[in-house]
Amino acid sequence: MISADPFKSGNPLPANTPDILDARFAIGDVVRHRIFDFRGVIYDIDPVFANSDEWYEAIPKDLQPPKNQPFYHLFAENADGSYVAYVSQQNLLPDDSGEPVGHPDVARLFQATDTGGYKLNSIHRH
Repeated sequence: MISADPFKSGNPLPANTPDILDARFAIGDVVRHRIFDFRGVIYDIDPVFANSDEWYEAIPKDLQPPKNQPFYHLFAENADGSYVAYVSQQNLLPDDSGEPVGHPDVARLFQATDTGGYKLNSIHRH
C-alpha cells in the first residue's frame, strides 16, 4: 500500500515528479530494451532520473530520454555477459520469452515464479 505522504521528512518531490503509480513495471519483472539487444530483471525503481549528469550527458543527444519518467535498475545480460543497467521507462518492453535471466545476482535476490518473472527472496522484503 502506498502511503498518502511517503516523504514525511518534509522534503517534497519536485513538481514534475510522476506519481509512482505511473511505473509500468515492478521489481522482479523481466524486461528488454526496445533498441539495444539486452534484457534483465528489475531490482529497483527511481520515480524520476536519479543518476549523474555525466552519465546522462554520455547518452547521444538524439537518444536522451526525458528525465521526468521512471528509471529502472536492472540485472542485465546480453550476448557478451552480465552487468547492471539503468534504463528509462520509455526504452523498456516486457520480455515474455519465459527464459531465465542468467545474471549472477538474480539468484542472490530473487526466486523464479511460475509466470516467468521473479519475486524477492523473503529476506530482502521490508
